[in-house]
Amino acid sequence: MRSEHANLVGPLVVSAKDLPSVVALVTPSLYPDGLDLSVVVPDPEAIVPVVSHTSVGLLNLMAIEVKLDPKRSLPEQVRVAAEKRPSGVAVYVEAPRPGHAEWPATAQAIARHGARFKFRTGGTEASAFPADLEVATWIQTAVALDVPFKCTAGLHNAIRHTGGSTGFEHHGYLNILLATLRASRGAKLEDLVDVVAQRDPGAIAGEVKAAFPPDLLAARERFVSYGSCSIMEPLGDLADLGLLA
Repeated sequence: MRSEHANLVGPLVVSAKDLPSVVALVTPSLYPDGLDLSVVVPDPEAIVPVVSHTSVGLLNLMAIEVKLDPKRSLPEQVRVAAEKRPSGVAVYVEAPRPGHAEWPATAQAIARHGARFKFRTGGTEASAFPADLEVATWIQTAVALDVPFKCTAGLHNAIRHTGGSTGFEHHGYLNILLATLRASRGAKLEDLVDVVAQRDPGAIAGEVKAAFPPDLLAARERFVSYGSCSIMEPLGDLADLGLLA
């Protein structure tokens, strides 16, 4: 990317079924250094075909995001995904919600096999948005296991809010960052829930400004990224909160 905001953007996230279309669009004139991709696969068995498809041309495979089949053992699928992981490529596993019977075992498997967490924080229905306690539990577990994580869907803005057109409860990416920071300091679960639920922009911005920079950097090493369809909307929020130089 040649935009002045290029350093804010990570790999393009695409589904495995859309790879042929992406290949046709990536030309040397547009992407002389290739296009960095993170590919979403429907199950661990789809990893090998994706690796093969991206091994030629101008596609740079940076990460694979694995969905798990709820009808099969989740920890076993994590093991298979880790075995099929190509060298130098991060593997994110979409974690079940903390209330799921296999959540603890799946979390342990993700840590044991060197994968990363992917937390689904929204979607097209209200039920796709996890509760504050669920998000806080995810974060606390990821920090305790020292496993980096990314979030996907619903994090369009910096601060927790209610969607104007849908009424859905959207989490804020700064709320999640601060919950990660607090978890890194050993905060209790209820403290993480409080900051995940915080809707006061002044309170969130104030805590970010007051944070010790190395602590923020350590939190960012755990909360590594989130998926967004927009660059300017998240950036505009930071500007409005007075958090940009």
